[in-house]
Amino acid sequence: MRRGPVLASLAAALLLTGGGAWVLYGSSWLRVEKVTAAGTDVLTPEQVLAAAAVPVGAPLVSVDTDEIESRVRGRLSRIDSVDVVRAWPHGIGLKVTERKPVLLIKKGADFVEVDASGVRFDTVPKAPGGVPVLELNAAGSPSARRFDEERLLHEAVLVAGSLPGPVAKETVQVKVGSYDSVLLELTRGRTVAWGSGEQSDAKGRALTALLKAAPKADHFDVSVPTAPAVSGS
Repeated sequence: MRRGPVLASLAAALLLTGGGAWVLYGSSWLRVEKVTAAGTDVLTPEQVLAAAAVPVGAPLVSVDTDEIESRVRGRLSRIDSVDVVRAWPHGIGLKVTERKPVLLIKKGADFVEVDASGVRFDTVPKAPGGVPVLELNAAGSPSARRFDEERLLHEAVLVAGSLPGPVAKETVQVKVGSYDSVLLELTRGRTVAWGSGEQSDAKGRALTALLKAAPKADHFDVSVPTAPAVSGS
């Protein structure tokens, strides 16, 4: 057996492996020099970068992307998801998706933003445009014992989150009197009897059709989406 060539090949492999590890971890060639953030709307890229706290100067290969994602989501409740990628040879890129409010809960002079999943993610001093405010008045409802406030909030979120974009922008309030008594207040004093949160997608489509067919109507009823009605036109 010829040991010379075998030993030489083994030595070369060890040198290459050691050299590769040195390039990745020990040299200054592949270290974090630039961190960028994209996808912000309400937040700023600077806020995301501060929350991420990416270790500039560290070997790019050793950066824990899962830990960065966890930090951003933990420190910024408005962030729904974060995609952290290595941009070789010197960068880290953060692509964020912010939560979008579908409903507001009045809290003193402020407003609590609630997303389509029912997550209360931020409190703001001014109501963002095009997002309805919840009015919960179910204390005297016969179903109050069965459906507590949290369940009714879930129904309101379900309704608000299913509203087609143009309709949502015209919805001022979502009024909940009981589980099966949700009323929408639109701009220009118009109202919509919605019923429960069931079949909300179908109700949204029915309401869109009614608004187009009877633009001067005052009241719309989509509680039974297969038999919608209007009045006051």
